[in-house]
Amino acid sequence: MSRARAVRARTAPRRRWIRRVQQTSNAMDLPAGIFTRSPRGIATGLKQAVQRSRRTKGRSKLQSAMSMLNLHINRSGRNLRRADRARLNAAKGELRRAFGD
Repeated sequence: MSRARAVRARTAPRRRWIRRVQQTSNAMDLPAGIFTRSPRGIATGLKQAVQRSRRTKGRSKLQSAMSMLNLHINRSGRNLRRADRARLNAAKGELRRAFGD
């Protein structure tokens, strides 16, 4: 593969299936920009969203909220800055505290 072709392959727009999954899946509805908040703001937003939703899949509400947070962290992958990753991981602890675990 030529160098120009390799660069094009890396920079070509990829299909953003995660957006379609988040909008059409049988999961809870999250407020826009929830993952840009503080750790406590993320935790309270996820808790409110999971308590309002009738479409949760996990055994518990905590499990459903945690899975949405983990989905966001995992899908961000290497593009997530270190500070953002630390903030999102801190939100996990806040989420456990919010649910009383």
